Amino acid sequence: MQDVIRPVDCPLIGPDEPGAVRILNEHGKARVLLVGDHVSNRIPGALNELGLDDRVLKRHVAYDIGTRKLITHLSEHLDAPAVLAGYSRLVVDLNRSLEDPSVIPAISDNIPIPGNRDLSQEQRALRVHCFYTPYRVAIERMLHRFRERGIVPAFIAIHSFTPQLTDSEHRPWNIGLMWDKDPRIPVPLLESLRAHNHGINVGDNEPYSGKHAADYTIDHHAEAAGLPHVSIETRQDLINTEQGAEYWANILHESLRDILADPDLYRLWQG
Repeated sequence: MQDVIRPVDCPLIGPDEPGAVRILNEHGKARVLLVGDHVSNRIPGALNELGLDDRVLKRHVAYDIGTRKLITHLSEHLDAPAVLAGYSRLVVDLNRSLEDPSVIPAISDNIPIPGNRDLSQEQRALRVHCFYTPYRVAIERMLHRFRERGIVPAFIAIHSFTPQLTDSEHRPWNIGLMWDKDPRIPVPLLESLRAHNHGINVGDNEPYSGKHAADYTIDHHAEAAGLPHVSIETRQDLINTEQGAEYWANILHESLRDILADPDLYRLWQG
């Protein structure tokens, strides 16, 4: 079952287009919330693909390739609800604060984004109203449901990364965990993944660091509230097919099972 959230009075999303946010498995029984900031490369018709060639929109610059598939399978395995972005991070980046200049990027991965240049304050505010605010509200709504049941949920963000950043910079990791102060999920998950019999190369705050301010969704919704949390980065070429996404969802499920079964996890962080 998918619940679609559509903001009121948004001229940027047509009546036949998807809502700004999708919620998977809304009434899942797990004490876990999954989130996907960058799962979609869709651009609303009103923005004319931001002036970009379709080939650009199929690349990592537009979305985290494979993450929708991975989250869908992991949501099923964990029986956990998931909040998913409906549109590309090039429309508005949901993993950035509104004060961050890259929240609506004029250039991303050295690629100019014509439809994002010279926006007026009104145009920027409309992007926020149509796409950014509904996502934040959807996450808070799901967290409120946990609080109503007296549950401190685990918060897991899912992203993907490219196998190679530049011609000379190969990324050897299969998967990476991003975290800052709270070790309750990432430290045992690192140990579990590294002990896996398939020889997984696991990055600890690689290829990105959870200490970086750009990791806004975790910082804002989980870390600030003291929720147990982790951000998981999987290499996109491993999860860009249903078979690959299911394989890695199984690995994550197995690796998270004992961690999430510990009742002491579900407490506010006091560190």
